[in-house]
Amino acid sequence: MTTAAVFSPFLERHAVKKYDPNAKMSRDEIKKLLEIAQQAPSAWNLQPWTFLVIDEPEAKQKLLPIAFGQQQVVDASMTVAVLGDLEAQRNAESVYQPAVASGMMTAEVKDRLVGQIESAYANPQTARDQAFLNAALPAMQLMLAAKSMGYDSCPMGGFDATKLSEAFRIPDRYIPIMLIAVGKATHPAYPSTRFEVDAVTKWNTF
Repeated sequence: MTTAAVFSPFLERHAVKKYDPNAKMSRDEIKKLLEIAQQAPSAWNLQPWTFLVIDEPEAKQKLLPIAFGQQQVVDASMTVAVLGDLEAQRNAESVYQPAVASGMMTAEVKDRLVGQIESAYANPQTARDQAFLNAALPAMQLMLAAKSMGYDSCPMGGFDATKLSEAFRIPDRYIPIMLIAVGKATHPAYPSTRFEVDAVTKWNTF
């Protein structure tokens, strides 16, 4: 594979607003997309996120006013609500126990890590910061994977998080981070510009 082919999803991905409402993604396609997103890294490997997939017509219509009327949540094949886990410390045992069972980690190391994690998550601000920081990683990976699969996407921060949680019965453990519409574009993304690398880069110090 050429370098151009490798980088094409990164260079061709843009936030598309207009989608073909007749284009559907199969559940197998959606699962494959989420499997790729799930490979994103996370602090302590806690994977502090959950994906709420909204792909049925009634659910899309329910989402529309919550997303302040952004039509892409209806017309796109699906919208994924990326949720951050405020209680990700509860994942620690299931993350590390297999490593202990396989001999790759000692029980003492596991217990020390679990203790560090529980201490960190005792601070609600840390839990919130970790939720936002880590959930952004699979969100970006999902959009790049969608482009690689021939779909376009649109990340959205404009929505009512409280109403989203209420309407879709999201437990208090999870905090909505962003919405990502995924589907087949009918119009290209609006033109956008990017700063030159030199404008956003400092070397070693300011």
